[in-house]
Amino acid sequence: MSLKIVTIFVLCTVAFSAYAQGAPGAAPKDIDIAVTSHDIARGAVIGEGDLTYQPVSPARANSGVIREIVDIAGKEARRALRAGEPIRPTDLKRPTLVTKGATVTMVFEMPGIRLTAVGRALNEGAQGDTITVLNPTSYRQVEATVISAGNVRVGTPNANPAANTLAAVQP
Repeated sequence: MSLKIVTIFVLCTVAFSAYAQGAPGAAPKDIDIAVTSHDIARGAVIGEGDLTYQPVSPARANSGVIREIVDIAGKEARRALRAGEPIRPTDLKRPTLVTKGATVTMVFEMPGIRLTAVGRALNEGAQGDTITVLNPTSYRQVEATVISAGNVRVGTPNANPAANTLAAVQP
């Protein structure tokens, strides 16, 4: 009885090791990942022309590596990137549209009215980021959302729901 169990155990072990190794002489198939085609400086915005695909072993293409060019293009490098090096999400950020100390146009919009003023950014931000802007005339600091290069929106689009309702009702 014990000889049968030992024989089954040995056969299972041999079968499992053969299955785990795959076919004799077969290597794991390489995976294509997106890499830079040349060195990229810190702070540079990466374009599709700066990227290419490179085959790498599955062990090197772990879950922390970006595999598609579209996920990299248009982003800014947080650090210098070497050609052919795998890129991780922590290596990238959205491009900075407003830099600290830059002059920005503050926009306040409501139905039927649009006000603009010049301000100074107290911190940097990418599109959609909330930054602090100093009004040089009144020296008041306001929170604003970056909408484009050098432009920020002050207040929220629906800051006054009653005004929005009134504007929608009036012809």
